[in-house]
Amino acid sequence: MTLKSNAVTNNTTTQHIERLPALQHPLLNKFYRSHASRMRASPEAEVWVVRNPEIIAGLCLTAITEGYWLTGLLVAPEHRKHGVAQYLLQHTQQAHSNSPIWLFCHPDLIGFYQHTGFRITEQLPEQLKNRLSRYQKHKNLVAMHRFVEPASTD
Repeated sequence: MTLKSNAVTNNTTTQHIERLPALQHPLLNKFYRSHASRMRASPEAEVWVVRNPEIIAGLCLTAITEGYWLTGLLVAPEHRKHGVAQYLLQHTQQAHSNSPIWLFCHPDLIGFYQHTGFRITEQLPEQLKNRLSRYQKHKNLVAMHRFVEPASTD
């Protein structure tokens, strides 16, 4: 498996994005726990992180029949409002530029996700419809997607 990585320098620090191999997925779970998050990386997910040099952000992409489901996006509090989440989302979207991506988010985050190319949707793959219904019994969540734009045939 080839791991994708990218680096960007912000001020005096360098941030690296990488896809963690399965044996390193527990590193993201440790990051989640260190920030009192109940999120966990699922074993079948692709796990992407931003390092600086420690993990400062992460997310999971799980393959579903029609594309990918994005879960677990978390940025360390001291690194929020600096474009880290947008940087990570853009990188993972480029890595999967031919596949639609869905996510569920709190209504307060709609603007953020819209800024990164996601749109509110009620059309979900079957795998996600039931899951969203279950989650909405306990949480206020909105489904969003980023579909692939068809190639121009001019």
